[in-house]
Amino acid sequence: MKTSTLVAWMLAAIALVTVLAYWDEQKESAAMLNDFAQEPLALADALSASPEHLTAAIHAVERPHAVRVFVAKPGTEGLTASDGSVLRSKALEGSHGAVRLSRPEAADLGLPARTALAGVRAFEAADGRRWTVAVVATAQAFRDREMRGQWRLVLCVVVASGLVLAFGGLAMRTQRKELELSHQLAVTTLRNERDERLVRADKLATMGALATGIAHEVSTPLGVIVGRAEQLLPKQTDDRARRAVESILQQTERIDAVIRGFLSLARGAEPSLAHREAAAVARTAVELVEHRFEKAAVRLTTDIPEDLPKIACDARLFEQVLVNLLLNACDACDRNATAGTVHLAVRRGEQGDVEFTVTDDGVGISADAAERATEPFFTTKPEGNGTGLGLAITNEIVKHHRGSLTLRPRADGRGTRASVSLPIAGDDHA
Repeated sequence: MKTSTLVAWMLAAIALVTVLAYWDEQKESAAMLNDFAQEPLALADALSASPEHLTAAIHAVERPHAVRVFVAKPGTEGLTASDGSVLRSKALEGSHGAVRLSRPEAADLGLPARTALAGVRAFEAADGRRWTVAVVATAQAFRDREMRGQWRLVLCVVVASGLVLAFGGLAMRTQRKELELSHQLAVTTLRNERDERLVRADKLATMGALATGIAHEVSTPLGVIVGRAEQLLPKQTDDRARRAVESILQQTERIDAVIRGFLSLARGAEPSLAHREAAAVARTAVELVEHRFEKAAVRLTTDIPEDLPKIACDARLFEQVLVNLLLNACDACDRNATAGTVHLAVRRGEQGDVEFTVTDDGVGISADAAERATEPFFTTKPEGNGTGLGLAITNEIVKHHRGSLTLRPRADGRGTRASVSLPIAGDDHA
C-alpha cells in the first residue's frame, strides 16, 4: 500500500472516530437536558398544587441567578416576578409543560445568558380565576460540565490521533526501511545471479571451445582408424575377427556421431529429434557400459519394461546421457570399500514424461555437491580421475531435449540417485 493511501486511511479512521464520539456526546447531552427539564416542571407542579401558599412557596423555591418563579395573573399581561417586576416572554406566555429557553430569552428573565429550562403549569385560584406559574432554572452548571466534557473529548481524540499518527509513522518508517533492505537484497541477489550466469556462460564457452578443439584433434586419428579397419575387413576370413573389425567400425561411427552432436550443441544448434523407443535407448546404453562394470566388478541391474512410450530425442546424444550417469555410478561404487550395485529403472511419469533413474550404493554425494555437480569443471573425483565435464555436458544435452536432470543423495544415506525426465513423444501422449 502506498504511503499516501495509508495516511488517508488513518486520517479517515480518526475522523470517523471523532464524529462518532461527538455524536454520542451530543446524544447524551440531549438526554441529560431532558432529565434536567423535569426539575423545574416538578417545582411548577408543586407550586400550582398549593395556590394559597404560593407567595411563601415562591420565596422558598427561588435561588439567585439559578432559579426564578414567575406568575401570570388573570387580567394582566406579562409575567410577574417575585420582586413585583413584570417581564414579557413569548416563549413562556401561553406555553404549557417543559420549555427550553435560548440564551437571550434567559437573560431577559434575569438569569445568566445560558440555556435555561422552564416548567409551566396553569391552575385555578379559590375565586375560580385561572393563573399560570412558571419555574425557570438555568442550565449553566450543567452546560459548563458539558463543555468541560467536550474539551476532554477533544483532548482524548487529539491524544489518540497523535498516538495513531506517531505509531503509524513509526510503522511506515520501519516498513520503508524493510522495503529498502528488501530492494538492496534483491539487487544483490540479482547481481550475484548475474555474476553466476556470467561465470557459467564463460565455463560453457570454454567447454564449447574445448569440445571443438577435441573434435578437431580426434577427427584425424579417428579417420585413420576407420581407414585401416575398412582395409582389414575384406581380408578377414575368420568370422570372429571379422565381427571384431565390424565392431571397431561401428564404434568409430558412434564416436563420430557423438562428436558431431556435441559440436552442434556447442554452436547452439537444435538437436535432431526423432521418436525413439525409451526401452531401446536404455538397453543400448546398458550394452555400451557392460564391459566397464565387468572390469570394475560392479553389479549392474535394470528394470526396463517393454510397454514404455516413445520419447523425442537424438538417440546418440541421449544414450550418452545415460552412459555418463551409469559410468559415474560405477566409479562411485568402484571407489567404495567393496564394489557395490548400480540400478537403472525406467518408468512412465505422472507428468506426461518418462523417468530414467540411476541409483548406486557407492560413496554418495553431499547435498551441496549435488547442487554444483552440473557446473563445468566441478568434480568430486580424485585429481586425475575426472575433468568435471561429464555431468555438465549431460545436463546441457538434457536441456536441449526439454528435459530435466536431478541429482541428490539417496534417502537411506547410501549412495546417489540421478534422475532424468524427458517428455513423451507427441503421438504417444494418449
